Amino acid sequence: MKGKEKGRALFGIALTERPKWQQFLICSSGFFFGYLVNGICEEYVYNRLQFSYGWYFTFVQGFVYLGLIHLQGFTMKQMVNPWKTYVKLSAVLMGSQGLTKGSLAFLNYPAQLMFKSTKVLPVMIMGAFIPGLRRKYPAHEYISAVLLVVGLILFTLADAQTSPNFSFIGVVMVSGALVMDSFLGNLQEAIFTVNPETTQMEMLFCSTVVGLPFLIPPMVLTGELFIAWKSCYQHLYVYAVLVFEAMATFVGQVSVLSLIAIFGAATTAMFCSIR
Repeated sequence: MKGKEKGRALFGIALTERPKWQQFLICSSGFFFGYLVNGICEEYVYNRLQFSYGWYFTFVQGFVYLGLIHLQGFTMKQMVNPWKTYVKLSAVLMGSQGLTKGSLAFLNYPAQLMFKSTKVLPVMIMGAFIPGLRRKYPAHEYISAVLLVVGLILFTLADAQTSPNFSFIGVVMVSGALVMDSFLGNLQEAIFTVNPETTQMEMLFCSTVVGLPFLIPPMVLTGELFIAWKSCYQHLYVYAVLVFEAMATFVGQVSVLSLIAIFGAATTAMFCSIR
């Protein structure tokens, strides 16, 4: 758990001067709202409409984020970190989001969510190797994380026997997202730790701007860009769903960044597994 943060706020709600339990309650409420709506929208788009364009949807979502960040009043003049700080972070962020969304073409949402919730253990392990962080945990916390992961894996294996939408390709994709997530939370915490004046809006803005170009090669090489463009053009209402989902996920993302800044990556990952 971090011990210090400067002027931390969440959508105009001051957090810094509040007790820890109030900070946690406010941030967790934003997280649950954002990702509940996100889950409903993703189930609708991927499983009901059968639109499996993870890279393209992440690309569209990025532009919605930038619009929302602009409406929040953030400008580049408010940045306190150089652009190079966000290169690695942006690559793993976009990779994780693209693979996570794309995996829903091969996994049902509960199975994907359970798999993603096991990230607490790799996040804890990777925290010891991230420059500027080098975080280690007591043995009993590692044991707790292992037990949580084992329970979730057993649940997922049971789902594989009963679900009509569970394939090895989906497992590989969500596993790749899981590896990237182990870097993602720790890199975010390291930036907040090294420079406590970093705001959540700067973190999301810079990682989105730097990260969007990383999505172009996989979209072009797989042909997804042209297929997704044609499919969405024929069903324009899909964009309305994507924008609504991105708006809700934006609330969830900023809330998660607040949790990471205040409580750390591992604590946040453990909490996120509750969903």
